[in-house]
Amino acid sequence: MDGLNFKPVPFRPARWARGCHAQTIISRILRSPDGPAYHRERLDTPDGDFLDLDWWPKPSTDSPIVLVLHGLEGSTSRGYVRNVCRELSVQDIWPVALNFRGCSGEPNRRPRFYHSGETGDPRFVLELLRRRYPDRPMGALGFSLGGNVLLKLLGEDGSDVRERLDSAVAISVPYDLAAGSQLLEQSRMGRLYAAHFMRSLKRKVRLKQQLLASILDLDAVLRSRTLWEFDDVATAPLGGFKNAATYYSESSSFRFLGSIDVPTLLIHAEDDPFLPAQAIPRAEALDNPMVQLLLHPDGGHVGFLEGTPVKPSFWAEVESVRFLAEHLIT
Repeated sequence: MDGLNFKPVPFRPARWARGCHAQTIISRILRSPDGPAYHRERLDTPDGDFLDLDWWPKPSTDSPIVLVLHGLEGSTSRGYVRNVCRELSVQDIWPVALNFRGCSGEPNRRPRFYHSGETGDPRFVLELLRRRYPDRPMGALGFSLGGNVLLKLLGEDGSDVRERLDSAVAISVPYDLAAGSQLLEQSRMGRLYAAHFMRSLKRKVRLKQQLLASILDLDAVLRSRTLWEFDDVATAPLGGFKNAATYYSESSSFRFLGSIDVPTLLIHAEDDPFLPAQAIPRAEALDNPMVQLLLHPDGGHVGFLEGTPVKPSFWAEVESVRFLAEHLIT
């Protein structure tokens, strides 16, 4: 079987945003959250919790649908989610973005949060979408943690996923969670990124401390200084894992690439500050004809910034949507 043959427009990094940190940080600043208001739909989950789906205005009556998954401590309001929804809408594709548990602006009801390997919620959403829209082409796109979740789901379900999805894209995925967590501890900038996530994660724990007090050692959680430490005392026990190492091992998406059975595009930069270059799953992607890896020396983490400061453009989102359009629009 021949592999995928998507031909991307070449990525030309902005000269005024050189280096992985400039690409990562300036892209975050320049992506606009503007656009039409979402229509929010609250879904009750089988375990008594809820998920908030945010629907972009419908482009047409028979448009393909793409589910968008955000990254760690993100939400559907983040600029990268809003930007890709705009790009999808331009191509007459209907975006719907999922807020992971606890990420929609309101604490979720149950003790557990989302995590990098939690595929039950997006699978639940995809099954619901397929029941509602049985005849529409369906795609999914995940950023960073959301991309890891998406790839793990695709690998877990194998050929069965074709009942729900026709194509997928994952951008800036931390394919090896342990390697990524360790990398963030090895540099000043990495520790700054981790500290940003830690503040948000600990804030959510405090909001639910009465619910979590009998499950977690809250003092240890709030004392944690690295993502590995937090995952060891919070994410792992809430997710049913022995410890952070087990959580990382069982949830890292590189292990699932060989089982993916729908056309899937991976976009990644070798200088991504959230994953060592040697941990990029080049061989795993090459071995699966349903997977195509677009790997660039530059681009940072969810960066891929082009254009000018006044008129920036974001290559990964544009090319992701072109790939999805090729597979979803007939």
